[in-house]
Amino acid sequence: MDRIKVIGKHDLSGKIYISGSKNSVVSLLPAAILSDETVIEKVPHISDVENLEEILRYLNVKFSLESGTIHIDSRQMINVPITEDYSSKLRASYYFMGAMLGKFKKVEISFPGGCNIGARSFDFHLKGFEKLGARVTIKDNLYIIEAEELKGATINLPFPSVGATVNILLAAVLANGKTIINNAASEPEIGNLIEFLISMGAQIKGANTNRLEIDGVTKLSGGKVKVIPDRIEAGTYILAGVMNGDNLEICDVRADHLTSFFEVLDEMGANYKIVGNKVITNKSLNLKPVNIETAVYPGFPTDLQQPITTLLLRADGVSTVRETIYENRFQNTKYLNEMGAHIEVLGDTIKVFGPTQLCGKFVRTSDLRAGAALVLAALSADGETTISDIKHLLRGYSDLIKKLTNVGAKIWLEDE
Repeated sequence: MDRIKVIGKHDLSGKIYISGSKNSVVSLLPAAILSDETVIEKVPHISDVENLEEILRYLNVKFSLESGTIHIDSRQMINVPITEDYSSKLRASYYFMGAMLGKFKKVEISFPGGCNIGARSFDFHLKGFEKLGARVTIKDNLYIIEAEELKGATINLPFPSVGATVNILLAAVLANGKTIINNAASEPEIGNLIEFLISMGAQIKGANTNRLEIDGVTKLSGGKVKVIPDRIEAGTYILAGVMNGDNLEICDVRADHLTSFFEVLDEMGANYKIVGNKVITNKSLNLKPVNIETAVYPGFPTDLQQPITTLLLRADGVSTVRETIYENRFQNTKYLNEMGAHIEVLGDTIKVFGPTQLCGKFVRTSDLRAGAALVLAALSADGETTISDIKHLLRGYSDLIKKLTNVGAKIWLEDE
């Protein structure tokens, strides 16, 4: 596996264009099999997409991808068990549960993979399927979910889980009768999925709210959608600009998807300006410490918790970050401390002491967003940093090296 090398403390200037959302496309691709033919535009170039394409190919789904647009033909799709060889490569493989249950009324899939950032229980998904009339059998590592008929039901989620909301939606659109999901997740990525399903003929009300009503239909047809801009990628590059920018422009940004993130930047005194669909950033001095708590949307996104920790090292004082979504999402702190940071982990909270100047070291990415935090650290550190295990980064950041190189970063891939 390649590793990334970075020589820090170079100003970043120019334009970075944000790609389609990783967290959106990983549900849109499984959803596409619910219809015979679909089109998805602005597909990001990330390994999660490549792994989902492997599953589609394995299921005999035909597709072609050109210039970021994928055409999918599911007319000759077959229903075979999705083995661990395929499912273990990414967490989002579990969205084939809801899609194939809806399409075939039966799915067999091995336990999925993904970043090791917490337990992320399947219980909400499985109980949702059972409410719709499915039977769930678990044999070793294999989940078998089947139903003679899926029937609409009222499902009250104990927590607004994105994964459970998506999976229940995918099964419910072809169920008989009305399904209501209370306490549903309301992330923009779910709104993007609902837009896609409605374009296929699904009957869904309540997009962007915590209560979804789905009137099941007997068949879906057609379907076209454009993947929304990746708000987490946008936030990551905005942080790079706040740390190292010289009129660095982050383009194709949906600022309304990042309200809580910008509120924190404002509290810190960050130097940025929103102009239409772009954010102009500059190196920010005299940053103030803040207290952050992650929360479900529209709260501060857990996926930006690790990246913004790197920025907090620039603040003059002690900041705190409380992680309420995943219990194992401070793995970046070990390597930041090795680079010279002073971060204390206290259960679900970290204390970040600043300001601190980082020094280049050999570090490792433990998960996707930890990798982003380390790239940000390397860009502002003295000397050279080597980042290994970059497979995590490649899962979620499209053309990372190219985008940063184009704006002046000294960053490149190197064989281990």
